[in-house]
Amino acid sequence: MAIPDPATRFPIRDIDRLVFLKNVITNPMITVGDYTYYDDPAGPERFEDNVLYHFDFVGDRLVIGKFCQIAAKATFVMNGANHGMGGASTYPFAAFGGDWAGRFDGELSGENKGDTIIGNDVWIGYDVLFMPGVHVGDGAIIAARSVVTEDVPPYTIVGGNPARPIRKRFADDDIRFLLDVRWWDWDVKRITRLIPALGQGGVGAFRDAIS
Repeated sequence: MAIPDPATRFPIRDIDRLVFLKNVITNPMITVGDYTYYDDPAGPERFEDNVLYHFDFVGDRLVIGKFCQIAAKATFVMNGANHGMGGASTYPFAAFGGDWAGRFDGELSGENKGDTIIGNDVWIGYDVLFMPGVHVGDGAIIAARSVVTEDVPPYTIVGGNPARPIRKRFADDDIRFLLDVRWWDWDVKRITRLIPALGQGGVGAFRDAIS
């Protein structure tokens, strides 16, 4: 079998706008699964520039699963963007040091909504914006230019600003089946053999192929 190597930076010959994303990640607080790709004509190697306000002292992580498809300008706003809202002002005085710093506990602590997690086999359209701490379920589709402010259920298509469910991709029992089998965790040789069943005929064809 001539199976693409997930450790290849540019997996499509003579195309330098698409990368297997994990191979260009340098930040240890960003984790990306095998075969997830990012396509950006402006330079896909600079994906981390789209992960904003990701400060070490906050400690939140961006986790992206396997086999995701990420279009250009997908942007992730992390918890470091949040300002404290408990006082009369939201201005981050302490960030500028001097006599403005060290004045009260938690002076640079904004709301922390935890890690941002993108599941497996998620399709993210052009110029999507993710807000801090959202969880996107396996198999979801995020329409272009959506602003994702809340969790997205598995195998659900969402769109808009803020993003709202448009429809489920499959019936509930088919969704449960796909979440149970977790094909993205299988040996890549088995996945390769099953590509026709994964790519056409709906969930029924896939179910029949593995039964």
